[in-house]
Amino acid sequence: MNNPYESLFKQLDDMKLLDWSQQLQQLIPAKLAAEGSHGKMAGWLSALEAMPKISPTTIELKERVEIGLDSELEGFQQVQFIELLKAFHPWRKGPYSLFGVDLNTEWHSDWKWDRVLPHIQPLKGRKVLDIGGGNGYHGWRMLGEGADLVVGIDPTLVFVMQYHVIQRYIGESNHYVLPIGIEDLPEKLMCFDTVFSMGVLYHRRSPLDHLYELRACLRAGGELVLETLVIEGEEGTVLMPEGRYAKMRNVWFFPSVDTMKLWLRRCGFKNVQCVDVSVTSIEEQRPTEWMTFESLADFLDPNDHSKTIEGHPAPRRAVFTAIAP
Repeated sequence: MNNPYESLFKQLDDMKLLDWSQQLQQLIPAKLAAEGSHGKMAGWLSALEAMPKISPTTIELKERVEIGLDSELEGFQQVQFIELLKAFHPWRKGPYSLFGVDLNTEWHSDWKWDRVLPHIQPLKGRKVLDIGGGNGYHGWRMLGEGADLVVGIDPTLVFVMQYHVIQRYIGESNHYVLPIGIEDLPEKLMCFDTVFSMGVLYHRRSPLDHLYELRACLRAGGELVLETLVIEGEEGTVLMPEGRYAKMRNVWFFPSVDTMKLWLRRCGFKNVQCVDVSVTSIEEQRPTEWMTFESLADFLDPNDHSKTIEGHPAPRRAVFTAIAP
């Protein structure tokens, strides 16, 4: 695979972020090579190379992510195309439509985007960081809203490779998904107009440190958009599961809405608001032919979907917006 990040390095250089550009030029190849020792990268690269070389006549990113028409496969059998796409299983974030193939992903990420978009500052012309963005689905939607640059980061390499599948056909030079975590970012970037952290906070051992990390990525006056699992309760209420939560191992803190707002204020954010609270349904997160592992219905009490299988409150997600000082 040719280096798909060369254009990003130039953009970072133009933004006077030369140190970060140079760091990424060393870090990205190392991160990608680490997975190669497990034998998966070779298969992913082979599948990516075998995909049909088509320039789609239509690309839709604002209302949905839809690329090309089924007639454009140009004799390439759709069943072969589906087999190649499934080499990148599991497809968790989406949905995508790719030359008439509907990638019905585990998550209806479009539903989350519909909940978030009305409450955030317009993205047109903004430089955006999407932390834990998976395969870049929301990043494509951000681009559809006119963002000038979207940098997504996610250390899970199969998701990064899914991004490259979609990028192969969109060919966009203003959206990237990097194979790194937030701990790999330089301190005090302070260059992004908007930073998204959706579905990340409860995986961090220190939520306040995470909030300070997010603040350090934003320019003064930039907007944080944070979505996380919450519980019902007053200010000060926090759930810390002793074991698993909804079968997840790496989970730490679930604040109430008022507690989360307090955390954001204590970390220096201004204009803190909770703009949406919703209970995750088994229609929004479920297994499909593109993600055949267990999903939300398997994580809930089969007799009472208001509880997880461990007896905790079922997943409730809240979206917060705040402004960096």
